[in-house]
Amino acid sequence: MKSIFQYSVILLLAGTTAASTISAQNKAAPAAPKARYAIDVGTQTGMAAMGSGAGGALSMMFGGGGNKVARELRFRMGSTASPDKGAAKIDHFLQPAAKLGKSVPLLVPDRAPSSEMPTDFQRPKGRLILFWGCGAKAAKGQPVIIDFAKVAAGQIPPGLFSTRVPVDPGPMVSNSRTFADWPNKKSSKTAPSDSSVLGEHRIASNIAPEIKFSLTQDYMPGINGKSTAMPGGSTNLTWNGVTGATGFLAFAMGGDMSKGEPTDFVWWTSSTAKEFGGGLWDWLPPATVQRLIGEKVVMPPSQTSCTIPAEVKNHAPNFMMGSLYAYGPEANFAFPPRPATGPWNPDWTARVRYRSMTSWFITSPGGMMAASDEEEAPKKKCKPSVFGVLTGSSC
Repeated sequence: MKSIFQYSVILLLAGTTAASTISAQNKAAPAAPKARYAIDVGTQTGMAAMGSGAGGALSMMFGGGGNKVARELRFRMGSTASPDKGAAKIDHFLQPAAKLGKSVPLLVPDRAPSSEMPTDFQRPKGRLILFWGCGAKAAKGQPVIIDFAKVAAGQIPPGLFSTRVPVDPGPMVSNSRTFADWPNKKSSKTAPSDSSVLGEHRIASNIAPEIKFSLTQDYMPGINGKSTAMPGGSTNLTWNGVTGATGFLAFAMGGDMSKGEPTDFVWWTSSTAKEFGGGLWDWLPPATVQRLIGEKVVMPPSQTSCTIPAEVKNHAPNFMMGSLYAYGPEANFAFPPRPATGPWNPDWTARVRYRSMTSWFITSPGGMMAASDEEEAPKKKCKPSVFGVLTGSSC
């Protein structure tokens, strides 16, 4: 299942994400290495740690899983070569502390991963109402209201998104002669909460030189978030400081669910600037985060609270979901190392990105969604839609 935000804004982010990706890829760079390796190391708490589907959401609604910590780990390789014979074979060898066995296999996917909506996806109707910035009241010039019907026709308000938050996904099917990743259909074991990525990592394959490096940064600590209803209708978000965090960014989305699926959909971000760039949803390098802190797009790592304006809650009186990102450090490796001067032709490069995130219901005191005392009558099945994805309901 997609994340709680992806389907709801994919129509809006598609164009700007593509532009941001192109911007990152067109930067001057050394000669392309024979192989590029990428590791994403994430820590998840709250609803993000409960797994996908309605089960995880229901557990959070009734107060379960608030302290659970889950690990997010993904390996990807992109190579300029193909195997001499047979299928590509890539094995990532880990330390025992990873608790994933001696090694895990990366596989070439059957088809390119897709972020497209299901063929029976029902396009959202109504409006997207955008707010931004921390504070008890929304600043002047808010909200920006977007009609989904106009978005479908390509009419997006100018200046709403920018490419100053670049998306650099690293190795993908589209930029590699041979691409492989893990987890996959052969091996999809989740790293346990007490696992570690510290120590030596070795990647052996028949499509690239051997890759070897050692990590000194482990998983980031988890985030414990809480929401508190404030006088006047605003909502105060608080969270713990996170060791290794380079900056924070909060989101909230919701709507009025009192009459079933809403036609108005509210989206708020903690950014002081009117910035909803696609890169903010990704793994950002420390240098980019530092720049965005200076531009007041990202909150500094010392900040541990932010208030959602009352106007946001007015548009989402009985359903609102919050998410908080703690961007983390990044480690880069290459062989041979980059020389002080002259050309550089690396055999391979490796990038390790870190992040911690949490998500929680913020519609009632303590951040949990209140359970209904009344049982709803069974509803007939219908096509999936944005708020069906959010709530787990069939309609």
